[in-house]
Amino acid sequence: MAKNYYDITLALAGICQSGRLVQKLAHEGQCDADAFEITLNSILNMNPTSTLGVFGDNACNLRTGLDAMLGMFNGSHSGVSADLTRYMLSLMTLERRLSKNQSAINQLASRIEQLERQQAYFEPMSEGMLNALAGIYIDVISPLGPRIQVTGSPDVLRNTLIQAKVRAVLLAGIRSAVLWQQVGGGRLQIMFSRQRLVRQAKEILANC
Repeated sequence: MAKNYYDITLALAGICQSGRLVQKLAHEGQCDADAFEITLNSILNMNPTSTLGVFGDNACNLRTGLDAMLGMFNGSHSGVSADLTRYMLSLMTLERRLSKNQSAINQLASRIEQLERQQAYFEPMSEGMLNALAGIYIDVISPLGPRIQVTGSPDVLRNTLIQAKVRAVLLAGIRSAVLWQQVGGGRLQIMFSRQRLVRQAKEILANC
């Protein structure tokens, strides 16, 4: 069956967007606020009608991830690309471990449903919401191992709010990695179909 490279590219851009936001947070203590909000909202979007629906029904919401993905595949910004590739592959590894662990899947679903019900009590993107998302990552994803080593400024990474933001964004990266598998993504494409992915990403960006 022919692969849907549009959906596969969107999901991969979602993973790359999480990786890029982690980089910005870890080095600078801040990141693009719109991309951050879209990325975190994807976690709570459990029953989307389409792949695009996970990201607010607008492919331009993934501009940060699409740019990062193109930079990574083109090998520009070598230091940035090396870290980004590591985050992307680590998120994919954790997703594969998650997919083989039914009790972790059940726990993850129940914690996210619980958070959805509590959404009314949290301001969107509030510290309470960030800590709740970070808590899900610590309790459900981290024990699957291996831990993702986040590199950045030690001073920035000592900040507990930045730590919560990084973990929340990594949880969103797992969400995109699950989506990537659901739409037919696989590591072989990253090795052998890069040009298709690059072409598709450029087409999407051209319409933003």
